[in-house]
Amino acid sequence: MLELKLNGIKKYMDATLVLEDVSLEAYDGDKIGIVGVNGSGKSTILKVIAGIEQMNYYPGYPQTTSYGYDEGLIHVLPRGATSAYLEQVPDYPHGLKVMDNLNLAFEEIDAIEKQMREQEEQMKKVEGSTLEKALNKYSSLVHLYEVKGGYERDEKLSKVCTGLKFDESFLQRDFDYLSGGEKTTVILGKLLIHNPNILLLDEPTNHLDMDSIEWLENYLKNYKGIVLIVSHDRYFLDHVATKIVEIEDMESTSYKGNYSSFVEQKEENLRIQLEQYREQQKKINTMEKQVKDLRDWAIRADNNKFFRRAASIQKRLSKMERLDKPVLERKNMRLTMSESERSGKETIKATDLTKSYGERLLFRDAGVMVHYGERVGLIGPNGSGKTTFLKMLLGEEHPDKGKIELGSNVKVAYLPQKISFNNEELMLIEVFREDISIVEGKAREYLSKFMFYQSSVFKKVKYLSGGERIRLKLAILLYDEVNLLILDEPTNHLDIDSIETLEEALEDFQGTIFFISHDRYFINKMSNRIIAVEDFSLNSYLGNYDYYRHEKEKFRQEQESNALVTEAKKQIKPVKAASEKKQSINQARLLEKIESLEKELEALDEAMEVANIDYNELNNLHNRKVELSEELEVATDLWLTAME
Repeated sequence: MLELKLNGIKKYMDATLVLEDVSLEAYDGDKIGIVGVNGSGKSTILKVIAGIEQMNYYPGYPQTTSYGYDEGLIHVLPRGATSAYLEQVPDYPHGLKVMDNLNLAFEEIDAIEKQMREQEEQMKKVEGSTLEKALNKYSSLVHLYEVKGGYERDEKLSKVCTGLKFDESFLQRDFDYLSGGEKTTVILGKLLIHNPNILLLDEPTNHLDMDSIEWLENYLKNYKGIVLIVSHDRYFLDHVATKIVEIEDMESTSYKGNYSSFVEQKEENLRIQLEQYREQQKKINTMEKQVKDLRDWAIRADNNKFFRRAASIQKRLSKMERLDKPVLERKNMRLTMSESERSGKETIKATDLTKSYGERLLFRDAGVMVHYGERVGLIGPNGSGKTTFLKMLLGEEHPDKGKIELGSNVKVAYLPQKISFNNEELMLIEVFREDISIVEGKAREYLSKFMFYQSSVFKKVKYLSGGERIRLKLAILLYDEVNLLILDEPTNHLDIDSIETLEEALEDFQGTIFFISHDRYFINKMSNRIIAVEDFSLNSYLGNYDYYRHEKEKFRQEQESNALVTEAKKQIKPVKAASEKKQSINQARLLEKIESLEKELEALDEAMEVANIDYNELNNLHNRKVELSEELEVATDLWLTAME
């Protein structure tokens, strides 16, 4: 049985204490999510387990588990269990093609196979007892090759390449010329192919699109070893993690279940701690009053007995271990917007939008409308054109055909994916006032709305965290009131606390929010509509990400059902040619299809009756109704034929 135990781990980085008391337990099949604010030591825990603090290390290369820490105990069974670590920003090998890099996962298998070939040549040259020994050795090598997965090599490679969307042209590209995200994804693929006993992943979803993330979720769910994941992707942790370990104040606390379960348990723990704190405060107040009263009585009565009793209670008070008051609510940004500054009803409008780069087509006659007050998430695979759409909206790119424009009285603020400032040496307040005419006192008052208090405004911007950079950029953008926020991957590289702070701030924003994100938890929480880049079009789904998934699954089932109808149509022959049993099955399937189509037609009729519906959306609904009506007619004819 595979097991990993950390007990009381303490770790210094030079003279700085990073971890003081970290403990966790993991067994076969456990998927442990490690959460905490940026800088809390999450990545350090993975490095301690991987042992890379005290040895030369090559990313993704399997190794016998070794450790680098100052105090505590790490216990692993069985001895010799292998681990592999995906760094958040790994060092990359050079001079290889992508396929060569992936094949490094098979180095051990290749070495065994080489020995097998050498042994085969040896067996051709010997006889008698020497041949018998050679055969025994060859048999052992074959068994080892099988145990190490040599016969599953092609299957493993194909499975990972398909899941991470590594096509043949990508596999033949030079690794050195890939983007940072592409390189990290290749390293991840190599780790998954190797299949170590302990898999250590630091922000594995950062550079993956949604389809690849969902594939990785399913892959890890069925992973037989132990998986430790540092991630701020709450949706991913909800679907993969069986246990959450929170790192706070250099110590760890373990919670059973996924991320949502952890949130509930932590809130309940905080509620209990608050009750215990209040009870202790009542007791302390009572004892302090007793001490005061006893001393008053002792003075009035000139009786040392009351002094001794007061001293006894005071001694008990001084020895009491005081409970800290738990922090139930943290300070958040406060975004406000005047109603008088609202835009017109049509905020973003695109019609007949076509855009391509050479032979690569992104949009073809695409159209979309975003109304004032909507919160819209733009989603789609990497390279589908999401960022290009934003650039066209902001005027940085131009469509080949069609039109994309902002509505009347729209005042836009754009939060880019990578936030930088002209002079990183300036202090925060200097950067804020650089293009804004405002006195220092008013500037500090305004910045406090974005959680910059007291001396924090004098911090150099080059030392700001990702969350602080977003808050400063928002402060600059929103100084002149806006009514449209455009956000490009706003949660990338933020810890969960910073993401939740941003979410709560955006909930108070009264204008329109249009954003690109791969963070499905964020999309679920922030959006009331999804626009998906699909088949060179912009398809609208009136709901959050879970609704979008539901509709996509429903569409997939309809496609399968349509395939059944098509197959049934091909299979229709004279009654004598088919058995009564097959007729009954076909009739039932066709009847289910007819009922499903009728229900969807009713839903479309209701949707088309909604007041003030956009013309483009009404046209799309009408076209869909025509398609469904034709399908219903075909299915009904087939059912009637089967009934004859």
